[in-house]
Amino acid sequence: MTEESAPELTPLNPAWVTATRIASAIGLLPFVIGAGVLEGARLLPPGSIIVPVMLLYVFVAFIVPSRKYRHWGYTTGPDRLRIVRGYMFYRDTVVPFGRIQHIDVDQGPIDRRYDLATLTVHTAGNHNSTVALPGLTHADALAMREQIRAAIRADVI
Repeated sequence: MTEESAPELTPLNPAWVTATRIASAIGLLPFVIGAGVLEGARLLPPGSIIVPVMLLYVFVAFIVPSRKYRHWGYTTGPDRLRIVRGYMFYRDTVVPFGRIQHIDVDQGPIDRRYDLATLTVHTAGNHNSTVALPGLTHADALAMREQIRAAIRADVI
């Protein structure tokens, strides 16, 4: 399938960027605190620990999520789910509905605040047997789960 004939991908919900920024900022906070403690111990010249850590913190917590958002997309067909992500390391995953074993819809506390969810599809096999699609609204994730379940039931009958 060429790029021109490929179906248009649906982007993630824009609130995913904010939720990811918050989760990243909270997750990286111990490193910032540790750098502050080391800076306070005056083991090295002032700023040699905290400045690089803060630059990395800002990059990972605030710049990376928006870049990741621009390079995620998905589409559903009558018999498959396609998830495309990545820029430097590009991954195009197609999951045929017939291979799906079960489907989860997950929400963490930050996701609930922004009404987001992650659709996780578990397939038969052991290599790449779990495919996650974050950044969906909760209602869209539930609707996709039901759409996939209906397609699987139609195949079985």
